[in-house]
Amino acid sequence: MIVWICFLAMIFLFLALDLGIFNKTPHEISSKEAGKWTAIWITLSFLFSIVVYWLYQNNYIENPDQLKPTVASMKYITGYLIELSLSIDNIFVIAIIFSSFRIPKKYQHRVLFWGIIGAIVFRGIMIYFGVLIIKKFAWTTYLFGAFLIYTAIKMFFKKEDHEYDPHNSVFYKYLKKLTPITTKIENEHFFVKINNINTATPLFVTLFLIELMDIVFALDSVPAILAITSDPFLVFSSNIFAILGLRSMYFFLANMLEKFSYLEYSLIAILCFVGLKMIFHHFVQLPEWASLLFIVTALLSGIITSIQKDKKHKKS
Repeated sequence: MIVWICFLAMIFLFLALDLGIFNKTPHEISSKEAGKWTAIWITLSFLFSIVVYWLYQNNYIENPDQLKPTVASMKYITGYLIELSLSIDNIFVIAIIFSSFRIPKKYQHRVLFWGIIGAIVFRGIMIYFGVLIIKKFAWTTYLFGAFLIYTAIKMFFKKEDHEYDPHNSVFYKYLKKLTPITTKIENEHFFVKINNINTATPLFVTLFLIELMDIVFALDSVPAILAITSDPFLVFSSNIFAILGLRSMYFFLANMLEKFSYLEYSLIAILCFVGLKMIFHHFVQLPEWASLLFIVTALLSGIITSIQKDKKHKKS
Protein backbone atom coordinates (compact mmCIF):
# COMPACT_ATOMS: atom_id res chain seq x y z
CA MET A 1 0.00 0.00 0.00
CA ILE A 2 2.93 2.36 0.62
CA VAL A 3 3.90 2.16 -3.06
CA TRP A 4 0.31 2.87 -4.14
CA ILE A 5 0.06 5.85 -1.77
CA CYS A 6 3.40 7.25 -2.97
CA PHE A 7 2.39 6.80 -6.62
CA LEU A 8 -0.96 8.58 -6.15
CA ALA A 9 0.74 11.34 -4.11
CA MET A 10 3.24 11.84 -6.95
CA ILE A 11 0.42 12.09 -9.52
CA PHE A 12 -1.53 14.64 -7.49
CA LEU A 13 1.67 16.61 -6.87
CA PHE A 14 2.19 16.80 -10.65
CA LEU A 15 -1.39 17.99 -11.09
CA ALA A 16 -1.10 20.55 -8.26
CA LEU A 17 2.07 21.98 -9.82
CA ASP A 18 0.37 22.03 -13.21
CA LEU A 19 -2.67 24.06 -12.16
CA GLY A 20 -1.12 25.98 -9.26
CA ILE A 21 2.15 27.10 -10.88
CA PHE A 22 2.64 26.32 -14.58
CA ASN A 23 -0.93 27.14 -15.66
CA LYS A 24 -2.13 29.37 -12.83
CA THR A 25 -3.23 32.06 -15.29
CA PRO A 26 -5.52 30.90 -18.13
CA HIS A 27 -3.74 31.26 -21.45
CA GLU A 28 -3.75 29.81 -24.94
CA ILE A 29 -1.41 26.80 -25.17
CA SER A 30 0.88 27.22 -28.17
CA SER A 31 2.06 24.29 -30.28
CA LYS A 32 5.61 24.90 -29.02
CA GLU A 33 4.54 24.77 -25.35
CA ALA A 34 2.35 21.73 -25.98
CA GLY A 35 5.19 19.98 -27.82
CA LYS A 36 7.54 20.62 -24.90
CA TRP A 37 5.09 19.21 -22.34
CA THR A 38 4.26 16.25 -24.57
CA ALA A 39 7.98 15.40 -24.72
CA ILE A 40 8.27 15.81 -20.92
CA TRP A 41 5.31 13.50 -20.20
CA ILE A 42 6.45 10.84 -22.66
CA THR A 43 9.98 10.95 -21.19
CA LEU A 44 8.65 10.66 -17.62
CA SER A 45 6.39 7.79 -18.68
CA PHE A 46 9.26 5.80 -20.16
CA LEU A 47 11.56 6.60 -17.22
CA PHE A 48 8.91 5.20 -14.90
CA SER A 49 9.63 1.77 -16.42
CA ILE A 50 12.93 1.92 -14.52
CA VAL A 51 10.97 2.51 -11.31
CA VAL A 52 8.78 -0.47 -12.20
CA TYR A 53 11.90 -2.63 -12.66
CA TRP A 54 13.23 -1.49 -9.26
CA LEU A 55 9.92 -2.12 -7.48
CA TYR A 56 9.53 -5.65 -8.84
CA GLN A 57 13.20 -6.50 -8.39
CA ASN A 58 13.06 -5.67 -4.68
CA ASN A 59 9.52 -7.01 -4.10
CA TYR A 60 8.28 -3.59 -2.93
CA ILE A 61 4.94 -4.13 -4.68
CA GLU A 62 2.52 -7.06 -4.63
CA ASN A 63 3.31 -9.32 -7.56
CA PRO A 64 0.31 -11.68 -8.02
CA ASP A 65 1.55 -12.98 -11.41
CA GLN A 66 5.13 -13.50 -10.17
CA LEU A 67 6.52 -11.30 -12.93
CA LYS A 68 10.26 -10.86 -13.36
CA PRO A 69 11.46 -7.22 -13.23
CA THR A 70 12.29 -7.09 -16.97
CA VAL A 71 8.93 -8.61 -17.94
CA ALA A 72 7.08 -6.20 -15.63
CA SER A 73 8.85 -3.20 -17.23
CA MET A 74 8.06 -4.43 -20.75
CA LYS A 75 4.42 -5.04 -19.86
CA TYR A 76 4.20 -1.51 -18.44
CA ILE A 77 5.70 0.04 -21.61
CA THR A 78 3.47 -2.08 -23.87
CA GLY A 79 0.38 -1.11 -21.87
CA TYR A 80 1.38 2.56 -21.93
CA LEU A 81 1.83 2.55 -25.72
CA ILE A 82 -1.56 0.86 -26.19
CA GLU A 83 -3.29 3.44 -23.99
CA LEU A 84 -1.48 6.31 -25.69
CA SER A 85 -2.35 5.08 -29.19
CA LEU A 86 -6.00 4.53 -28.32
CA SER A 87 -6.16 8.13 -27.07
CA ILE A 88 -5.96 9.45 -30.64
CA ASP A 89 -9.70 9.07 -31.30
CA ASN A 90 -10.38 10.60 -27.89
CA ILE A 91 -8.40 13.69 -28.93
CA PHE A 92 -10.52 14.07 -32.07
CA VAL A 93 -13.77 13.93 -30.06
CA ILE A 94 -12.43 16.44 -27.52
CA ALA A 95 -11.61 18.82 -30.39
CA ILE A 96 -15.17 18.47 -31.76
CA ILE A 97 -16.71 19.14 -28.32
CA PHE A 98 -14.59 22.27 -27.75
CA SER A 99 -15.35 23.54 -31.23
CA SER A 100 -19.08 22.82 -30.92
CA PHE A 101 -19.43 24.83 -27.70
CA ARG A 102 -16.95 27.50 -28.84
CA ILE A 103 -14.69 27.20 -25.83
CA PRO A 104 -11.86 29.78 -26.02
CA LYS A 105 -8.45 28.13 -26.23
CA LYS A 106 -7.24 29.83 -23.05
CA TYR A 107 -9.89 27.98 -21.00
CA GLN A 108 -9.49 24.55 -22.63
CA HIS A 109 -6.59 23.54 -20.40
CA ARG A 110 -8.69 24.12 -17.26
CA VAL A 111 -11.48 21.88 -18.59
CA LEU A 112 -9.02 19.12 -19.50
CA PHE A 113 -7.31 19.42 -16.10
CA TRP A 114 -10.50 18.68 -14.18
CA GLY A 115 -11.42 16.10 -16.78
CA ILE A 116 -8.24 14.21 -15.94
CA ILE A 117 -9.06 14.22 -12.21
CA GLY A 118 -12.35 12.51 -13.01
CA ALA A 119 -10.68 10.17 -15.53
CA ILE A 120 -8.22 8.96 -12.87
CA VAL A 121 -11.09 8.09 -10.52
CA PHE A 122 -13.22 6.37 -13.18
CA ARG A 123 -10.29 4.47 -14.71
CA GLY A 124 -9.30 3.28 -11.24
CA ILE A 125 -12.81 1.91 -10.66
CA MET A 126 -12.99 0.26 -14.09
CA ILE A 127 -9.53 -1.29 -13.75
CA TYR A 128 -10.35 -2.62 -10.28
CA PHE A 129 -13.51 -4.36 -11.48
CA GLY A 130 -11.91 -5.44 -14.77
CA VAL A 131 -9.04 -7.19 -12.95
CA LEU A 132 -11.48 -8.64 -10.42
CA ILE A 133 -13.72 -10.08 -13.16
CA ILE A 134 -10.81 -11.61 -15.10
CA LYS A 135 -9.30 -13.15 -11.95
CA LYS A 136 -12.65 -14.57 -10.82
CA PHE A 137 -14.11 -15.53 -14.21
CA ALA A 138 -11.26 -16.47 -16.56
CA TRP A 139 -13.68 -17.09 -19.44
CA THR A 140 -14.45 -13.35 -19.62
CA THR A 141 -11.11 -12.84 -21.40
CA TYR A 142 -12.77 -14.37 -24.48
CA LEU A 143 -15.60 -11.82 -24.22
CA PHE A 144 -13.16 -8.93 -23.85
CA GLY A 145 -11.14 -10.23 -26.80
CA ALA A 146 -14.22 -10.57 -29.02
CA PHE A 147 -15.36 -7.07 -28.01
CA LEU A 148 -12.00 -5.56 -29.04
CA ILE A 149 -12.12 -7.30 -32.43
CA TYR A 150 -15.72 -6.10 -32.90
CA THR A 151 -14.57 -2.54 -32.08
CA ALA A 152 -11.75 -2.81 -34.61
CA ILE A 153 -14.14 -4.02 -37.34
CA LYS A 154 -16.54 -1.18 -36.53
CA MET A 155 -13.68 1.35 -36.79
CA PHE A 156 -12.65 -0.12 -40.16
CA PHE A 157 -16.12 0.23 -41.71
CA LYS A 158 -17.16 3.54 -40.14
CA LYS A 159 -17.50 6.66 -42.30
CA GLU A 160 -14.36 8.73 -42.72
CA ASP A 161 -15.97 12.01 -41.74
CA HIS A 162 -16.73 12.38 -38.04
CA GLU A 163 -20.41 13.39 -37.77
CA TYR A 164 -20.58 13.48 -33.99
CA ASP A 165 -22.59 16.48 -32.74
CA PRO A 166 -22.46 16.94 -28.94
CA HIS A 167 -25.73 18.93 -28.95
CA ASN A 168 -27.61 15.89 -30.25
CA SER A 169 -26.06 13.46 -27.78
CA VAL A 170 -28.17 11.69 -25.16
CA PHE A 171 -25.73 12.91 -22.49
CA TYR A 172 -26.26 16.58 -23.36
CA LYS A 173 -30.04 16.22 -23.38
CA TYR A 174 -29.89 14.46 -20.01
CA LEU A 175 -27.71 17.23 -18.54
CA LYS A 176 -30.26 19.85 -19.65
CA LYS A 177 -32.86 18.05 -17.54
CA LEU A 178 -30.59 18.13 -14.49
CA THR A 179 -29.51 21.78 -14.56
CA PRO A 180 -30.20 25.02 -16.43
CA ILE A 181 -27.53 25.74 -19.06
CA THR A 182 -26.36 29.12 -20.33
CA THR A 183 -24.61 29.64 -23.66
CA LYS A 184 -22.58 32.53 -22.23
CA ILE A 185 -19.02 31.88 -21.04
CA GLU A 186 -18.20 33.61 -17.75
CA ASN A 187 -14.40 33.61 -17.59
CA GLU A 188 -13.24 30.21 -16.27
CA HIS A 189 -16.33 29.48 -14.16
CA PHE A 190 -18.19 26.17 -14.49
CA PHE A 191 -21.34 27.56 -12.82
CA VAL A 192 -22.79 31.07 -12.54
CA LYS A 193 -25.78 32.55 -10.73
CA ILE A 194 -28.58 33.64 -13.05
CA ASN A 195 -31.71 34.88 -11.27
CA ASN A 196 -30.32 33.27 -8.09
CA ILE A 197 -30.21 29.87 -9.81
CA ASN A 198 -26.99 27.92 -10.30
CA THR A 199 -26.58 27.62 -14.07
CA ALA A 200 -24.03 25.50 -15.92
CA THR A 201 -21.74 27.31 -18.35
CA PRO A 202 -20.41 25.82 -21.61
CA LEU A 203 -17.20 24.97 -19.71
CA PHE A 204 -19.08 22.61 -17.39
CA VAL A 205 -21.04 21.13 -20.31
CA THR A 206 -17.81 20.32 -22.17
CA LEU A 207 -16.27 18.90 -18.97
CA PHE A 208 -19.33 16.68 -18.44
CA LEU A 209 -19.28 15.41 -22.05
CA ILE A 210 -15.50 14.85 -22.13
CA GLU A 211 -15.73 12.89 -18.87
CA LEU A 212 -18.44 10.65 -20.28
CA MET A 213 -16.57 10.22 -23.56
CA ASP A 214 -13.52 9.09 -21.60
CA ILE A 215 -15.62 6.42 -19.89
CA VAL A 216 -16.87 5.26 -23.32
CA PHE A 217 -13.29 5.10 -24.69
CA ALA A 218 -12.16 3.28 -21.55
CA LEU A 219 -14.49 0.42 -22.54
CA ASP A 220 -11.96 -0.26 -25.32
CA SER A 221 -8.70 0.72 -23.68
CA VAL A 222 -9.10 -1.06 -20.33
CA PRO A 223 -9.81 -4.51 -21.90
CA ALA A 224 -6.95 -3.86 -24.34
CA ILE A 225 -4.38 -3.44 -21.59
CA LEU A 226 -5.85 -6.38 -19.66
CA ALA A 227 -4.76 -8.47 -22.65
CA ILE A 228 -1.18 -7.53 -21.81
CA THR A 229 -1.35 -7.93 -18.04
CA SER A 230 -3.85 -8.24 -15.21
CA ASP A 231 -1.37 -6.90 -12.65
CA PRO A 232 -3.32 -4.00 -11.04
CA PHE A 233 -0.32 -1.70 -10.53
CA LEU A 234 0.96 -2.07 -14.10
CA VAL A 235 -2.51 -1.57 -15.58
CA PHE A 236 -3.26 1.48 -13.43
CA SER A 237 0.15 3.20 -13.75
CA SER A 238 0.33 2.81 -17.55
CA ASN A 239 -3.25 4.13 -17.83
CA ILE A 240 -2.56 7.14 -15.62
CA PHE A 241 0.62 8.18 -17.43
CA ALA A 242 -1.21 7.96 -20.77
CA ILE A 243 -4.05 10.12 -19.37
CA LEU A 244 -1.63 12.69 -17.91
CA GLY A 245 0.05 13.13 -21.29
CA LEU A 246 -3.28 13.40 -23.10
CA ARG A 247 -3.79 17.13 -22.38
CA SER A 248 -0.51 18.35 -23.84
CA MET A 249 -0.87 15.85 -26.69
CA TYR A 250 -4.31 17.28 -27.44
CA PHE A 251 -2.93 20.82 -27.85
CA PHE A 252 -0.02 19.45 -29.88
CA LEU A 253 -2.02 17.18 -32.20
CA ALA A 254 -5.51 18.73 -32.38
CA ASN A 255 -4.69 20.74 -35.49
CA MET A 256 -2.61 17.99 -37.12
CA LEU A 257 -4.90 14.96 -36.85
CA GLU A 258 -5.86 15.14 -40.52
CA LYS A 259 -2.18 14.62 -41.45
CA PHE A 260 -2.16 11.23 -39.68
CA SER A 261 -4.93 9.66 -41.73
CA TYR A 262 -3.35 6.18 -41.71
CA LEU A 263 -2.93 6.09 -37.94
CA GLU A 264 -6.51 4.84 -37.70
CA TYR A 265 -5.42 1.61 -39.38
CA SER A 266 -2.63 1.25 -36.82
CA LEU A 267 -5.22 1.42 -34.04
CA ILE A 268 -7.37 -1.17 -35.82
CA ALA A 269 -4.36 -3.49 -36.12
CA ILE A 270 -3.51 -3.02 -32.42
CA LEU A 271 -7.09 -3.72 -31.30
CA CYS A 272 -7.22 -6.86 -33.46
CA PHE A 273 -3.86 -8.01 -32.12
CA VAL A 274 -4.76 -7.61 -28.43
CA GLY A 275 -8.22 -9.08 -29.05
CA LEU A 276 -6.74 -12.22 -30.65
CA LYS A 277 -4.13 -12.35 -27.88
CA MET A 278 -6.92 -12.51 -25.29
CA ILE A 279 -8.88 -15.16 -27.18
CA PHE A 280 -5.89 -17.45 -27.83
CA HIS A 281 -3.95 -16.79 -24.62
CA HIS A 282 -4.43 -20.41 -23.47
CA PHE A 283 -3.03 -21.80 -26.74
CA VAL A 284 -0.34 -19.30 -27.81
CA GLN A 285 2.06 -17.60 -25.39
CA LEU A 286 3.83 -14.71 -27.08
CA PRO A 287 6.98 -13.31 -25.44
CA GLU A 288 6.61 -9.75 -24.15
CA TRP A 289 9.10 -8.35 -26.65
CA ALA A 290 6.93 -9.69 -29.52
CA SER A 291 3.83 -7.81 -28.29
CA LEU A 292 5.85 -4.64 -27.76
CA LEU A 293 7.49 -4.96 -31.19
CA PHE A 294 4.13 -5.41 -32.94
CA ILE A 295 2.60 -2.33 -31.29
CA VAL A 296 5.63 -0.12 -31.97
CA THR A 297 5.76 -1.33 -35.60
CA ALA A 298 2.03 -0.70 -36.10
CA LEU A 299 2.28 2.83 -34.72
CA LEU A 300 5.41 3.75 -36.66
CA SER A 301 3.96 2.30 -39.88
CA GLY A 302 0.83 4.43 -39.52
CA ILE A 303 2.80 7.59 -38.72
CA ILE A 304 5.39 7.14 -41.51
CA THR A 305 2.77 6.25 -44.13
CA SER A 306 0.66 9.27 -43.12
CA ILE A 307 3.64 11.64 -43.36
CA GLN A 308 4.62 10.30 -46.79
CA LYS A 309 1.06 10.66 -48.04
CA ASP A 310 0.92 14.25 -46.74
CA LYS A 311 4.19 15.09 -48.51
CA LYS A 312 2.92 13.64 -51.82
CA HIS A 313 -0.32 15.60 -51.42
CA LYS A 314 1.59 18.86 -50.91
CA LYS A 315 3.78 18.23 -53.96
CA SER A 316 0.77 17.55 -56.17
